[in-house]
Amino acid sequence: MTKAMSEQVDAFKHRPLAARYACIYLDATYIALKRDTVSKEAVYIAVGIREDGSKEVLAYTVAPTESAFVWEEVLQDVKARGVEDVLLFISDGLKGITDRIFAVFPDARYQACCVHLSRGISHKVRVADRAEICDDFKSVYRAESRASGEKALQAFVDKWKKTYPKVTQSLASNPYIFTFYDFPKSIWRSIYSTNLIESFNKKVKKYSKRKEQFPNEDSLDRFLVSQFEIYNQSFSTRCHLGFDQARAELTAMFKE
Repeated sequence: MTKAMSEQVDAFKHRPLAARYACIYLDATYIALKRDTVSKEAVYIAVGIREDGSKEVLAYTVAPTESAFVWEEVLQDVKARGVEDVLLFISDGLKGITDRIFAVFPDARYQACCVHLSRGISHKVRVADRAEICDDFKSVYRAESRASGEKALQAFVDKWKKTYPKVTQSLASNPYIFTFYDFPKSIWRSIYSTNLIESFNKKVKKYSKRKEQFPNEDSLDRFLVSQFEIYNQSFSTRCHLGFDQARAELTAMFKE
């Protein structure tokens, strides 16, 4: 059984991928792994959605910590297995990740996860202000148009700049908050955050805790691929929310 699963891991890692994806989500989760000692290591996971709305885990790798350079290796692997064109990448805004993405897919666009930005704000403000300031920020990424979102951000900055100048300066200078507004409206809620991949990663982590720890990387590989195969089989013919309405527009965006 172990040999069969090891062959399945190898097949998963080397399988060819589709030529193009509407968007790819990047996120890492931490799972306990034993090498010389037991410690939590980063499991890098990339999930792609095609223009027809079907989705799959494209690739993964394991490393001691999360790094933009390791993400570049993951993307190089994805490209080597056939991916030629990606409209949008979504991640939590890890430092340096945009440079690594554009080094591999220079024509792609990038969206910073607005939910992560909101969490970041909440950690940098007084507890008494958290609810109000996070509610104000929601108006930035839940607006009816990009112009309305930009107007909401300016209002946010004007309101809070005296109290939290560093927070407002960081948001005002971030060029990746509004990218999702340039895509079909039916998929905005799906692409302004990494919630899609985070919810999946939480399930993977939940199931991993039943083992307490993995005695080596091979055992972790077998566990991960078994979870990824289940996910891919479940969603290979199911259309993700909003993508059925956006298919024609996304196809046209590939041709631009």
